[in-house]
Parts: sequence; C-alpha cells; structure tokens
Amino acid sequence: MNSKKSYIEILIEQGEHQTQDFKFEISDSKKIARTLSAFSNTNGGRLLIGVKDNGVPAGIRSYEEIHMLEAAAQMYCKPEVPLKYTEWQIEGKKILEVEIAQNNEALVSATDKNGDLKVFVRINDENILANGIFIMNWEQKKNGRSVDIQYAETEKAFIYNITKHQPINFSQLRKKLNINPAKLNQLILDFMMIDIIKLQITEKGYFYSLKNL
Repeated sequence: MNSKKSYIEILIEQGEHQTQDFKFEISDSKKIARTLSAFSNTNGGRLLIGVKDNGVPAGIRSYEEIHMLEAAAQMYCKPEVPLKYTEWQIEGKKILEVEIAQNNEALVSATDKNGDLKVFVRINDENILANGIFIMNWEQKKNGRSVDIQYAETEKAFIYNITKHQPINFSQLRKKLNINPAKLNQLILDFMMIDIIKLQITEKGYFYSLKNL
C-alpha cells in the first residue's frame, strides 16, 4: 500500500504561516486583497482555497472563488497582483492553490475597511498595516538614496539606546532621546539604509534593533 503523501497534503499539514493562508471560501474581494498585498510586499506566498482554518479540506464551492480573487487582484490592489492557479484533489474534494509572487518593483496597496489604499505586510500568519518608516525605507532603498551620517552626540545616543534596550519602539526611543519625531524618523531611516539597524514588525507593533545580532 502506497502511503506517500501528496504535495497538497504536505502543504495543508504545514498549517498557516508566513507564506501560506487557508481560506474556506472567498466572500469578500476587498478583504482578500489585503492578503494579496501583504504577500506581495513581504516574501510572496500561497492561498489554499477550500481548506478550513483547522486544516480540514472542505473543497471549493464554485468557481466564483476565482472571480472574487480576480476582482481583489485587479480592482482592489494597486498595482495589480498577478495570480497563478493550480487545482488539486484531496479526499474527493477540489482545493485551489493560488500563488502570489513577491513584488520587488513596487509596494502593493489594498483598500482598508474605510476604502483607503494602504500597504500591508505579512508577519507570521497575520496581515499587518505597514508603517511610514517601512514604506519610506523600501522606497529609498529602491531609489538608491545616499546617506551621510554625522556621528555626533545624538547619533551616539541613538545607537546606545537601541543597543541597550532592543527591541525598542518609536515612542520609547523618542522618550529616551528627547528629540522631535521628524528627527527620529530621519535617524532611523539613515541607519536602516546603511544596514546598522533593522525594523522588526510584530503583532504587537514596530520595533528596532541592531542588525545581525
């Protein structure tokens, strides 16, 4: 008896994670557009349509799922997100695998609950709203902005506090340095550009730490 597991069974056993999400069905194009945005802006990923959150295969109900996904990718994502579809069979049920590639040319925005275009990122199995520093850092690295840092007292205090208190968030840094938000934004961006510090996005917020520790 051949008990070798199929490709789709192996995927489902992995559960939901950074690059994989289960969807029992697609009923809201605007909502799924945020997942497409998050995958596109992070490491890419896949949706398994017709799989419950607990990993039980339920099968796709109809091919209306594809129409909803196409609407999400084309109407509610800017720029449009290309999707690759593969259909699998498991336990007599059809599972739709939808692959989303990482977009290295542009950040993909999707409509939020208020209908405004926002950038999302994927952290573990959650879609998180990107902050301004993430967006500015991505854009500046793409444009190849040059950085000239004067390593004065403020810069020394900045590195000292990140080293001592990492991971540390924006509010904590600002309180310790006692500088205005614009100046702190610039410090963070400059040191991120030269790969001294890194941004850590978590479900609890945005934090900064030294890179390669």
